[in-house]
Amino acid sequence: MHLQPLIWLTPQQYLFQERQAETKSEYFDGEIFAMAGASREHNQISANLVRVLGNQLLDKPCSVYSSDMKVRIEKIRKYTYPDLVIACQGERFEDEHRDVLLNPVVIIEILSNSTEAYDRGRKFLHYQLLDSLIVYLLVSQDTPRIEMFTRREDGTWLYAEFHGLDAIVKIESIECSLRLGDIYHKVNLPDSIG
Repeated sequence: MHLQPLIWLTPQQYLFQERQAETKSEYFDGEIFAMAGASREHNQISANLVRVLGNQLLDKPCSVYSSDMKVRIEKIRKYTYPDLVIACQGERFEDEHRDVLLNPVVIIEILSNSTEAYDRGRKFLHYQLLDSLIVYLLVSQDTPRIEMFTRREDGTWLYAEFHGLDAIVKIESIECSLRLGDIYHKVNLPDSIG
């Protein structure tokens, strides 16, 4: 049996290839990982989050970016595509293409069955290496539930959980609020959820 040799890429080779590609791939220490498509619910939640946060950030020195903005985690040579990312005053990018953000303040991941364990575990550990990151949100796809991790001044993370369509998540670092009813608007939820 012949094994396919692994091809290791430099970050520069990855970025060149990724900017030409029709599909998205993440990069971790020389390896490339193809990304799967998202469900209708995932896309609706993402659109709702961009709309709600974008409206609240209109007159503030922050911007919200959807899943096409890459984030570089320099300490582990990783490029990733968060579902949503927010950067504030002093946004820094890798190069003149301005498609790789270096200093996100808030990262949001929308959970799916195939990514939930990774988003909660190793991916969150990787995101914690970003000194600029203050808030990490995990948004459920199938029930109105948002989990928020907030970095405190001593470097530890505070956990909070929000349930139900009337719940409100306050993201103090960017002075924004998320009412779950707005985030789950037009999302097909199980009938037992009210």
